[in-house]
Amino acid sequence: MNHQQPPQDLRGYLAGAWNVERTLLDRASGTRGTFTGVVRYTEGPDGGLQYREDGTMRWPTHTGAAFREYLLKPGPEPDSMDVFFPDGRPFHVMSFAEQANQDKHWCDPDDYYVNYTWEGPDAFSFTWDVRGPAKDLLLESHLVRIKAGRQA
Repeated sequence: MNHQQPPQDLRGYLAGAWNVERTLLDRASGTRGTFTGVVRYTEGPDGGLQYREDGTMRWPTHTGAAFREYLLKPGPEPDSMDVFFPDGRPFHVMSFAEQANQDKHWCDPDDYYVNYTWEGPDAFSFTWDVRGPAKDLLLESHLVRIKAGRQA
C-alpha cells in the first residue's frame, strides 16, 4: 500500500508522457470497448498544460485511431487544475486531494461524474460515470508514466 501523499504540484506531476489504457462500457446495451494510447501533458499558455491523447479505439462496430485534447489551467491551489475544452469552455476540476478528487459536468441532457485516484508517483486513474437520458456509460482510464529512454 502506498502511504505517500498525492503531489502538491499537480502541474509538475502531470508534465510528460503517459501510457493510457481505458475500458468503455455502455451499460444500456452491455457493449464494451477499449482505448489504448499515449497521453502527453505539455507546456501550455498561462502556466498551464495542454492535454493530448492519441491511440486506438476498439468498439464492436469500429476500430481506429482516436484522439482528444483539453487545456489545463492552474487552479486556486497548486494541487488542482481547471480543465477546459479546446474551445475554452470549462469542463471540470482535476485534483487528487481528499474531498476534491471528484467533480461533475453537465452536458445537456446528461451528467458526467469524474473521480481521480492517485496511485503513486508514476500512476493514476480516473473514472467517468455518465448518466442521463442519452447516455449510460462507464469509462475507466489507467495511466502509467513513460520513463525517459523507454518506448511507449
